[in-house]
Amino acid sequence: MAKAKPMRAEVSDSSVRELQIDEIIAFPVSFPVNDGVTLGIGRAVKRDAVIVRVRTKGGLVGYGESHHGRCPGAIGQIVNTTLRQLAMGMNAADVTGIWARIYKFQLGSHGMGAACSMAMSGLDQALWDIRGKAVGWPLYRLLGGIRKPIPAYAGGISLGYQPPESLVDEVAGFVAAGFTAVKLRIGDTAERDIARIRAVPRAFPDLDILTDANAGYTVADARKVIPELDANAVGWLEEPFPAHDYKSYALAAGFGRVALAAGENHYTRFEFTRVIQDGVITILQPDLSKSGGITEVLRIAAMASAWKLPINPHTSATCLNMAANIHFLAAIENGGYFEADTAKANAFRDHLGTRPYELDAEGKVYPLEGPGLGIDIDETFIEQHPLIEGPGYV
Repeated sequence: MAKAKPMRAEVSDSSVRELQIDEIIAFPVSFPVNDGVTLGIGRAVKRDAVIVRVRTKGGLVGYGESHHGRCPGAIGQIVNTTLRQLAMGMNAADVTGIWARIYKFQLGSHGMGAACSMAMSGLDQALWDIRGKAVGWPLYRLLGGIRKPIPAYAGGISLGYQPPESLVDEVAGFVAAGFTAVKLRIGDTAERDIARIRAVPRAFPDLDILTDANAGYTVADARKVIPELDANAVGWLEEPFPAHDYKSYALAAGFGRVALAAGENHYTRFEFTRVIQDGVITILQPDLSKSGGITEVLRIAAMASAWKLPINPHTSATCLNMAANIHFLAAIENGGYFEADTAKANAFRDHLGTRPYELDAEGKVYPLEGPGLGIDIDETFIEQHPLIEGPGYV
């Protein structure tokens, strides 16, 4: 009896053409902030982002967010010139091929380093949005995940430098909203930080406390503060030092038991390789809008899983990044917290597009069910919020 020939799915020229990239455009956007939160990098005076839109010949449109890098016009220009030239005409479903092409001709050689990584992150998000829309699946399903609850902590641009009693009042609002974990901004003076670190767990003994120093510490500061973090059962100390200061991280690891966290200012799997191998930073926080996009952070998460390290991604400014983070966390085996942006006013979260998440009664969030990222973008908002030049923190 003759053996049956295996069936092969035929891909028509028309279906390939439908996914051919026909447009790539980045929109730097801003809005001013009044009474901005003060933290280790200064007082916020505006919020910036870069929205990337990709359109295929078949009319599919995807959106992503590139982190602004505190110079959103420059990040947008990289997308609108170099990355556009490299990716135009390629198949939008070929996320690894497009990533590799950008790496070969830009990122890996004379490539502006972090700026290119941020720019390509938004492009990559938009491509994944298109992939989901092409098949009608939400991103988490496309990534191999299921719709499940993701624990969230109150973070973003909030809980800044303020007297302990005022900080306790702000935390009380988040607890009332359902959060079971918060992240405090430290990196001020050691003495004032210690007062805040003591005040919050005293007022809320069952609350999980995390901290972020925004690279504001010296080694001497860390030596003073870390014993207090241990005494108050703080879950992690995030970025006490700049990302490249490996020696200070290694020294601080010997000052106590609190886990050291970092990653929002580490770019691509190549930088995370050293972080993992050093074994000092044990909470990894890549950003889907900074560290190389969804394609690359999936690789970082897989690499981290081999070392039993959790991924707690950093959240950027807009509903696009927030939605992408929750989809991503629902699809990896070593996912941790979602960082909920709890800024009092964030137009990028509330008005750029549809709502990226809702907190349930147990302090959890769920991925959206619409195709791709599940976010509908209001392009009128983009037109009405052009770039505001200058620094975002002073």
